[in-house]
Amino acid sequence: MNSENFTLSEKIVSPSYIRQGSQARRSHEQLIRHLLEQGKCPEEGWSESTIELFLNELAVMDSNNFLGNCGVGEREGRVASSLVARRHYRLIHGIGRSGDIAAIQPKAAGSSLLNKLTNSVVLDILKLAGVRSVASCFVVPMATGMSLTLCFLTLRHRRPKARYIIWPRIDQKSCFKAMITAGFEPVVVENILEGDELRTDLEAVERKMEELGAENILCVHSTTSCFAPRVPDRLEELATLCAKYNIPHIVNNAYGVQSSKCMHLIQQGARVGRIDAFVQSLDKNFMVPVGGAIIAGFDESFIQEISQMYPGRASASPSLDVLITLLTLGASGYKKLLSERKELKSLASAHGERLLHTPHNPISLAMSLDGLQAESDKAVTQLGSMLFTRQVSGARVIPLGKEQTISGHTFRGFMSHSEAYPSPYLNAASAVGITREDVTLCIKRLDKCLKTLKKELNVAKSCSQAPPSSQEDTAGE
Repeated sequence: MNSENFTLSEKIVSPSYIRQGSQARRSHEQLIRHLLEQGKCPEEGWSESTIELFLNELAVMDSNNFLGNCGVGEREGRVASSLVARRHYRLIHGIGRSGDIAAIQPKAAGSSLLNKLTNSVVLDILKLAGVRSVASCFVVPMATGMSLTLCFLTLRHRRPKARYIIWPRIDQKSCFKAMITAGFEPVVVENILEGDELRTDLEAVERKMEELGAENILCVHSTTSCFAPRVPDRLEELATLCAKYNIPHIVNNAYGVQSSKCMHLIQQGARVGRIDAFVQSLDKNFMVPVGGAIIAGFDESFIQEISQMYPGRASASPSLDVLITLLTLGASGYKKLLSERKELKSLASAHGERLLHTPHNPISLAMSLDGLQAESDKAVTQLGSMLFTRQVSGARVIPLGKEQTISGHTFRGFMSHSEAYPSPYLNAASAVGITREDVTLCIKRLDKCLKTLKKELNVAKSCSQAPPSSQEDTAGE
């Protein structure tokens, strides 16, 4: 309804009522105008009616929704199911063009505007979360691992002689396979044990730089967010080394946006040294479905180069999901979510265990399972099974000595980020969206599992120590 239609409506319904409706409509449009003017996440969240109005306005700007459109090409935004069309708000054309995921589509002004606005709003959120000097970012419809691969492939053109990626070890398959998929050889640098924490071995990293030669190294691939007892890499020192040897630096910041500590490390690393790009997951940081990531950096031209490396158009679903979410929350709502992250409290002392001291990990914590290990080799993994069957998801039980081969490389002590971590443990993450009720229920079920498991172990131990029954007793029975 434009002003002309409102005027015509006054001839049908009382003008005072129409003017009231017009003012209500104008309040929605004013929010949309501020978004278009500023390109930032609104301070306060929008209502669903405002968001749906906005998305419908975008959709009618795409050619597949033109009333008189006659599409005769192979890609005209045709959808067989009306349910699918509604699921996507009839924004069917996706984002980008064949040469650049950030390019404008002539057929899809609405989808193109959605793409640009989403990238702008996400950039604002990254700054709000702590990386104030980030220059550019874009949402890509791939999860973190493939997004890292895209960064590595882009660097290939800049460093054609490079064969190696230096990687402080973190036991997570996708970031390792990201390097293999891009065609490079990961140089795994084992972490060093400092107290209970596993930390970056800076001396070993520098030795590898000197040994391999800077021209043969594609980049350093570091990590922020991780499971305790591993802690975020020493980003400032790594960034300084990368600047010293002129080696690119890519940061896996998978679920680090929710952590002010992780974001501060990235900001400081870029300030004192070199960070070329950092990659973060959409689902882990913004509570949207799996399938998207944000690639960001401090050099706008390099981030644009990465976006141009993406072959073909792309799905708009991740961009649409995160834009809807951020418009719903608003900047204040997202900040509130970050402040409400709860640290899981341990039952360690009550069960003869201890909370591992990992002060440099702001998201995850770990509890030793030495007592269970002493009772039985299988007890540690049995605890993991018990938690899973009792619907406690996300808690990880890490036994000693597990081996895993990934793309020909064997990791000893896999999942513990170390070849010889001294104790088995259980860890959990205090991620964005966790509630006090989640924590309370987890503690209750963990406590029950530990008590049940120890009771079963004691019964089994008693049975194994009991003398065998005589034949007469058996016959008498």
